[in-house]
Amino acid sequence: MTRGKPARDRAVDAGRGGREGRLQGRLRVTRLWERGEALDPRIERFTAGDDPELDRRLVAHDAVASLAHATMLHEIGVLDASELAGLRRELAAIAAEARAGRFEISRADEDGHTAIENRLTLALGEAGRKIHTGRSRNDQVIAALRLWGREALLDAAEALLDLVERLLALAREHRETSIPGYTHTRQAMPSTLGHLFAAHAEGLLDAVPWLRAAFDHLDRSPLGSASGYGVPLPLDRARVAELLRFASVQENTLAVQNDRGRTEHLVLSALAVPVSDAGRLAADLVAFSSDEHRFLKLAPEVTTGSSIMPQKRNPDVLELVRAAAARLRARAAEVAAVYAPLPSGYHRDLQLTKGPFVEGVELARDVFLAARAALDGLTVDPERCRIAVLPTTAATDEVYRRVAAGTPFRDAYRAVASDPAAAVGGGGDDAAETWRRRTHIGAPGAPASGKDDDRLEEARRWARRARERIDEIWDLLEEV
Repeated sequence: MTRGKPARDRAVDAGRGGREGRLQGRLRVTRLWERGEALDPRIERFTAGDDPELDRRLVAHDAVASLAHATMLHEIGVLDASELAGLRRELAAIAAEARAGRFEISRADEDGHTAIENRLTLALGEAGRKIHTGRSRNDQVIAALRLWGREALLDAAEALLDLVERLLALAREHRETSIPGYTHTRQAMPSTLGHLFAAHAEGLLDAVPWLRAAFDHLDRSPLGSASGYGVPLPLDRARVAELLRFASVQENTLAVQNDRGRTEHLVLSALAVPVSDAGRLAADLVAFSSDEHRFLKLAPEVTTGSSIMPQKRNPDVLELVRAAAARLRARAAEVAAVYAPLPSGYHRDLQLTKGPFVEGVELARDVFLAARAALDGLTVDPERCRIAVLPTTAATDEVYRRVAAGTPFRDAYRAVASDPAAAVGGGGDDAAETWRRRTHIGAPGAPASGKDDDRLEEARRWARRARERIDEIWDLLEEV
């Protein structure tokens, strides 16, 4: 079928038609390790696992990594200029097809790496058979995962920062919107809705250094480590790292292999913290938008209806955000359970860390996007918030009024505790405003310091710099 293909692809297909049969047996390999023995189809199905589906996400990154490797092979004399030009042309086409969702990986191919090499061998012959010189599928998959992981982790970080930005805006807007502050799910002291939103923003910002550390761990080139023990060729590993805009080379070739699973666990664990924070935010929004509280109202476009109760609007998105935190922690635990008991070197067990890693990073990004969407249409009922504050939440303030007058704290505490309602005089109007008396750093009544805005902007600058650098790798494919 050629329908829908670009003219260049149709021309290539037409040219291949006559020679494909001739090349099929002579040049095309089914699997990169195959030596002619038949593989039991039950084993093929089991060992390939989800790789064909998962690798569709990685093909474009695998292609650009292959081009960087080929460029280095040309520079050390393994490939000539015409072979490199052909590889660049085909790899650019593969990357474009992958990004358009049109690159197919069959179960017979086993994985994306084999599908790419089969395509190159079929199109280019000798050059396709040379592309694997100096590398193993081991460092090839690690490179693709790290290139994909850098972009995907940055996507998640940028979505997190967008969520923080919205929370800080809500914190400013509702700085003086009184609400009850809770401990043990019981009213404790008066607070403000702005204080709550600012707390969530600060917690999410606290995770940014962890995400940056995880990004730095991904940002090291593994190529040239082969299966963990190098190869007897003068590979220029630093040149490949430069072409792929890695910050450095991960030097010890065995350490590269030992890092498989470990890196994935680090990234997922770092993401699990802000995703758990987003889950707590979701839990607060579910509670405060309930029929009993009605402090908040979610926009209709982020709620769903009931199949039986026509009056219902359900906070499904927030409940799924809350549940996603558990799923991501499970993904991290799954990866750790696979890699932690293994001895040094590559083991096929590590194939099973790919799925949790890819799915977990994408899940984190989607959590932040969904939480931001829920906040975008949020409305607040300030009066409902204020009248919900019970008069007895002013009890602590009464204790400290007596302390200021000279009564020892424990005596004042006991006196108020004996009859809190009588101690505060039953005046609910003043109780809702007592948060204003808390003016020390970080308290609900303290002036906003702007520190979190500064942290957000610094994180934005880091994300922009990182994005600009890693986006440069695609220039390799443009030089056609």
